[in-house]
Amino acid sequence: MPRRRPEPAAADRRDEAPRSAASAGRGRARGPHAGAWWLWALGLATAASRTTNPALLALLAAVAGYVVAACRVPDAPWARSYAAFLRLGLVVIVIRLGFAVVLGSPVPGTHTVLTLPEVPLPDWAQGVRLGGRVTAEGLWFAFREGMRLATLLACLGAANALANPARLLKSLPGALYEAGVAVVVAMTFAPHLVADVRRLRTARRLRGRADRGVRALLQVGLPVLEGALERSVALAAAMDARGYGRTAEVPSAVRRATAALTLGGLLGLCAGTYALLAAAGAAYGLLLAGAAAAVAGLRLGGRRSVRTRYRPDRWDATAWLVTASGLAVAALTIWAAGALPADLDPPVVPLTAPSLPLWPAAAVLLGLLPAHLRGARP
Repeated sequence: MPRRRPEPAAADRRDEAPRSAASAGRGRARGPHAGAWWLWALGLATAASRTTNPALLALLAAVAGYVVAACRVPDAPWARSYAAFLRLGLVVIVIRLGFAVVLGSPVPGTHTVLTLPEVPLPDWAQGVRLGGRVTAEGLWFAFREGMRLATLLACLGAANALANPARLLKSLPGALYEAGVAVVVAMTFAPHLVADVRRLRTARRLRGRADRGVRALLQVGLPVLEGALERSVALAAAMDARGYGRTAEVPSAVRRATAALTLGGLLGLCAGTYALLAAAGAAYGLLLAGAAAAVAGLRLGGRRSVRTRYRPDRWDATAWLVTASGLAVAALTIWAAGALPADLDPPVVPLTAPSLPLWPAAAVLLGLLPAHLRGARP
């Protein structure tokens, strides 16, 4: 006769509840699909590319930072990417202002800030000058252009801080798996590099050594490179152990059709995206045709992949809402750029203080939707 299993004690039952809650928390910590975060961030970046208003650009960067603070996984190695990209954007602004001071600006101005000694150049270098008069209008123009690029970097940093690179790689089509591995490895380099630098600086502070300055940076650089090399070797060994690179045999006609469709579709996507982001207008037909050709090529190319997915990510309602939030910001900003050009691209001359237009600002605030979705927060 089988023995009856004893009932757990009250203390054991109390211990089961925290473990169940922790397991549920780990399930919720997955968050929405990684591709949804990238589409949301690209929507904000598209909006940033269509305006030079510093107030709107600062609002876009603030929206991205607020969502990162609310939705990131704090202990993930890529969670601090936003701050690193934001500092890189500040460096870009300083460099852009430095070029405006040294090389001049194409914008004429009447408010002279300072006059530098001008270096005479030969006749073949006409149109380029070194030194000379530096105007407030030229500095303001350079600051706006640098801030736009810094906001684009902040949007990309938000995507890096929110999207798990491994989950993004797992969701790629089979035809793009090899290229996706290279891209994901490149994307994870910056977050791991930031984490290693922070860890080594903390260790130096605990030992009573200086963690700032050129000398400290040089002493930290060697352990950081050593850690990157060790991760590369471990990744290569893991990929080799899992049979990375195996492909199935497909007919040559299918391979040629796949290459033609994929290459033509990606070229169409690149040309359509460039036209969409350019000030001249948007080529929606070229963009849709390129997307259709690329999807057909990727589905054909997926026949070569023999890998399977363990617990594949689902594109749920939260992912749709996150994506729709970013695309709505992009669409409304593109519309506002045509309807309210003076608000999104204010003139540099005469020199005026920036203002925050109401309707474009309300459109940018739609990007805050992921911070208020329960499924998007860890």
